[in-house]
Amino acid sequence: MNLTSFLQDKKLTIALKGEIDHHSAKDTMRVVGNKIDLYLPVLCVLDFKDVTFMDSSGIAIVISTLRRMREISGKVRLRCVPPQAMKVFLASGIERLVEIEEGATSV
Repeated sequence: MNLTSFLQDKKLTIALKGEIDHHSAKDTMRVVGNKIDLYLPVLCVLDFKDVTFMDSSGIAIVISTLRRMREISGKVRLRCVPPQAMKVFLASGIERLVEIEEGATSV
């Protein structure tokens, strides 16, 4: 798992790439948390376009990001969630906690 990020107008976009599993989740949560602490965005967008596989560890990343953003009164949005990852998210009910961009799933 690797990621890239950019900040524009207090919106932090983090593009995740590769497999999200228990091996990569802890480091990903740490890096995302550090970026939030550094930039203090009002919105953090997690872009899943280049995620090739995700297990329930992806939910942990989203929850960790949500907690960090709530500490600074910010919001979290998920973008370009692939079908396999979307199944994991929908099974968890995560859409009740964070916004998932409509029509933004990749095939």
